[in-house]
Amino acid sequence: MSTSAAVTIIIPNYKTLELTKLCLRSLRKYTDCSRIKVLVVDNNSNDESLEYLRQLEWITLLERDTDGESGPQMHAKALDMAMEYVDTEYVMIMHTDTIVLNSSWLDFMLEKIRRSDNIAAVGSWKLEHVPAVKAFFKRWETAIRRMLGRKVLDREHYFRSHCALYKSAAVRESRGFYDGRSAGISLFNILREKGYELPFIESEELCRYMAHLNHATMILNPRTGDRKTAKASAGRKLRSKLRSINPEKILNDDSLDN
Repeated sequence: MSTSAAVTIIIPNYKTLELTKLCLRSLRKYTDCSRIKVLVVDNNSNDESLEYLRQLEWITLLERDTDGESGPQMHAKALDMAMEYVDTEYVMIMHTDTIVLNSSWLDFMLEKIRRSDNIAAVGSWKLEHVPAVKAFFKRWETAIRRMLGRKVLDREHYFRSHCALYKSAAVRESRGFYDGRSAGISLFNILREKGYELPFIESEELCRYMAHLNHATMILNPRTGDRKTAKASAGRKLRSKLRSINPEKILNDDSLDN
């Protein structure tokens, strides 16, 4: 890989051959690879996805033992392991269920983070299309619940790890990605406390450049007790989302591995 690369992309992998293949091939198809380095961290898959990754010469593959870790733990620890190999100005973290759709995606992300020297990272809270009617009624429901004094779930917003771009130096001067919580929560708060700007990218804007097959890794590898991702409806929703991005052309193009 070229030493002139500006961005290192870190992608953890766990037992999702077709998703991993689609993610990496879409990245290769829509990216000038002289501008990036790709680190894929396998979380003890021991399956066909690991065999596939071992054949790819255009990525750097790191393999780690997980020893009973939960999904969020595996993901965050994989990111921290990969950070030890990052030597570029910027580092991007992605999921294997994040699929690049547009060849302008890298310039789009770099333009966002370069708008100010005080910006340490850019990313999104969600990466999905929400119909305007659904968004309106969700806001209306929340407002009504507050008026009635009922409990409202105010989730802590941070840059989700499906797609976020950081200045590598800012990550290193913080605690990294793992501290027992989901990857990126504490890092986001530390960077904010240090006075950095952390602008969010609206989901609708980012969806023009990439798609996120939400919870795909967990749906394909359901864990006992996880009712949300183990439901048959979750699998149907995932297959519908996959069909919407027409993955066959990329999945059938083996030349993108070379």
